[in-house]
Amino acid sequence: MKLLYSPISPYSTKVRIAAHYAGFLAEAVLTDPTVNPAELVENNPLGKIPTLITDDGQAVFDSRTIMRFIDRETKGKLYPRNLEKCREAEILEAICDGVCDCLLAIVYEKRFHPPEKVHQPWIEKQWEKVTRALDHLEAGLPRIGKKLHAGHFALAAMLRYIEFRFEGEWQHKRPKLKRWPDKFENAFPDYALFKA
Repeated sequence: MKLLYSPISPYSTKVRIAAHYAGFLAEAVLTDPTVNPAELVENNPLGKIPTLITDDGQAVFDSRTIMRFIDRETKGKLYPRNLEKCREAEILEAICDGVCDCLLAIVYEKRFHPPEKVHQPWIEKQWEKVTRALDHLEAGLPRIGKKLHAGHFALAAMLRYIEFRFEGEWQHKRPKLKRWPDKFENAFPDYALFKA
C-alpha cells in the first residue's frame, strides 16, 4: 500500500502517526499536491492529500476515511469500542480537523492573494473559530490513558501545525494545551519521528 502525503499537512501527520501506532504498513510517498502529480490526481480527483492507495489499487481519501480504514484493518486500534468513548474520540478528531481547516484557510488567503487583495475580515473570522475551539479544548482536554485513539492523533497533528504556522500566537492563557504535546510524546515517543 502507498500513502501519498506531505510532511507539512496536518491531516497527513494525523494519518501517518496513527498508522504507525496501529502497526498499519504503507509506503509513505512524499507528494506535492500543488503540482497535480499524476499518481495523486489519477487516484483522487480532488488532488488532495493524504490519499491511501491499497494493494488492489483502490484509492481511499479524506483523512477521517483513511483513519476508519486503518481502524478496520487493524481490528479497532484507533477508535474505542465503547460507543460513548468512540463518539468522544470522533468529536475530538472533528474539532481538531476543523481547526486545521480554518488555519489552512488563513494560510491560503495570505499565500495566494497579493497583499492588497487579502481579505482581513475573512482571516479574522477564521481565527475567531480557531480561538473558540482552542478555548473549548483547553477547558476539556482529553486524558491520555493506556490506549491512544484517533482524537489524540488529530490533536497532536493540529497542535504541531498551529505551532509551525502560528508560532507564539495561540498559547496565551492555554497552559494545558501548551503542555499537551509533551504528554503525548511521553505516551507515544515515536511522534518525534514525524517532525516536518
